[in-house]
Amino acid sequence: METLHIACDHAGLELKETLKTALAARGFNLVDHGTRSAESCDYPQYAHALCAAVEAENGRGILICGTGIGMSMAANRHAGIRAALCTTELHARLTRRHNNANVLCLGARVTGVELALAIMNAFLDTDFEGGRHQRRIDQLNPQPAR
Repeated sequence: METLHIACDHAGLELKETLKTALAARGFNLVDHGTRSAESCDYPQYAHALCAAVEAENGRGILICGTGIGMSMAANRHAGIRAALCTTELHARLTRRHNNANVLCLGARVTGVELALAIMNAFLDTDFEGGRHQRRIDQLNPQPAR
């Protein structure tokens, strides 16, 4: 059973709970990094907590905020994270195939529940192709100046 990390801010709480139900039905072992309240909160702390766990386990995660933009910005500050804000199933499939994304970002205020579920399933069900794509991923983190 694969462990999957999930976190949100106040805007993503309702969608997170819906996704958790679907993920549990699929048999995932879920680790919820918060928030657990609809009170206004700061999204970076939840993104950083999830990303630290994903990096430590070489795992995968899902981040949710109002648009998905803030979470993706915070997540991509981590060298071992390749977070992708996906608004379609095609985005989710291609970011897994070509970018080996390990964190899916969703916007609860801009993506309906059924579409979010479809995007999540596409993300989780698609494998990385490797090959020429690995060479490009290896170039994502800046190299020290010589």
